[in-house]
This record gives sequence, structure tokens and C-alpha cells, in this order.
Amino acid sequence: MNRSEPIVRRKLSDEVFLRLKRLITSGELQPGDDMPSERELMERFEVGRPAIREAMQALSNMGLVAISHGERAKVLQLTAKSIIKQVDGAAKIILSSSKDTLEHLKNARIFFERGMVREAAEKATAEDVQRLRATVAEQRSFRGDSEAFISADMKFHTQIAAISGNPIYVAVSEAMLGWLKEYHTEMLIWTGKENFTLTEHEEIIGRIEQKDADGAEKAMIKHLERSRALYVMNSGS
Repeated sequence: MNRSEPIVRRKLSDEVFLRLKRLITSGELQPGDDMPSERELMERFEVGRPAIREAMQALSNMGLVAISHGERAKVLQLTAKSIIKQVDGAAKIILSSSKDTLEHLKNARIFFERGMVREAAEKATAEDVQRLRATVAEQRSFRGDSEAFISADMKFHTQIAAISGNPIYVAVSEAMLGWLKEYHTEMLIWTGKENFTLTEHEEIIGRIEQKDADGAEKAMIKHLERSRALYVMNSGS
């Protein structure tokens, strides 16, 4: 066997990361617990501060710990949201480098939201419907303020996903909307399309309230097909 297969020596910070991760995944450290101090970890593993800090940053990037300046890092509860958030950076890089990928994301969003709105029509309570109406009223008050208006728009769609009772759906909804927000243009405000958005949101709520899954799906498709033109690649991307 002539093929060379050298064993690569692992960086110190990688080894520290694996040991710290094991403390969390084994249950020795629980969500809400403070991580040991840098000094304690340096003495325990006999490594320098840079290795500890690199390892802690890697844990933070994975959503396993929260790092606060001047305080000990805290162990976090792993959730669907924190897991999906790990791909945020990579997703945004892929999107920024390919118009095709942006179109694929728009299509995936429509496919996803068709299912979510049907689920909402079947499961929504009177309180759920009232929550959606309150969000649209809030959104209406933000006309002329693109940032606040778009944030309320994202909240509306995530609330529809939340009616399912499935936290993975909520996490996927928030992730896709966050990625798309990078490409949302000011066209929404300056061409008066915000009024179309509000009317369409009201129509979707009406269908959900009537338990009309087919009608809700059609209203959602119409809404998203019209608004998909608002997400474009910037010429500088």
C-alpha cells in the first residue's frame, strides 16, 4: 500500500473545543450553567489563553454557549433555531454569489409557506387570528418606514409558521426570511406596494379564520408571487 496518509496533528484549540463540547453534550454542564473561567480552563488543559478563546468562539458559533464581555460564558439550550442559525453565514455567502440560488430560495419559500398557511387554516385558534390581525395593524402603522415595515412582515409570516406548534417550522421560517431580507429592495416603499402587502395579508388572515385551507394557500401563493420581484441581487453583490 503506497498511498501516503499522514496523520495531521490537531490544533490545541480544536482539542480544547472537543473537550468542552463533551462537557456540554454529556450533561456535565447544563443549559444556564456558567462555563469555567479562562484561567481555570488554562490550568485544567495546560494551554494558553488563545487556544481557550478560539475554542470558546467555536462553541459560540455552534450556538452551544453565549459569550458576554466581562462575564463568564453561559451554556445555552440547543434549539431548532440555534442549530439552523449555524448555517446563516454560509447561506448568505452562497446567496450573494449566485442569482440562481436566490431564485431557488424564493421558490423554496413559496413551497414552504403554502404548507404553513394550510396548517394554520386547520389549526388556528381565535387567539392566533387576533395575533395576526394585531401584527398587520402594527405593520400598517409602519408605512413609510421600510425597516420597521419589513420586520413586521417577517413577524407575520413567522407567526403563521408558529401556529403549527412545530419549532422547526418556526426556525426554518425565520432563517429563510432573514436570508431574503438581505435582498429586499426599497421598491416596496417607494412604489406604494406596501398597501398591496397589507391587503393581501388581510385576505390570508380571512381565509385562515374561515378554516379555508385551499383559499389560504391560493391567497399566499398570489401574495408571494407578486412580492418575489422585491427581492433582487444588487449589482455590487
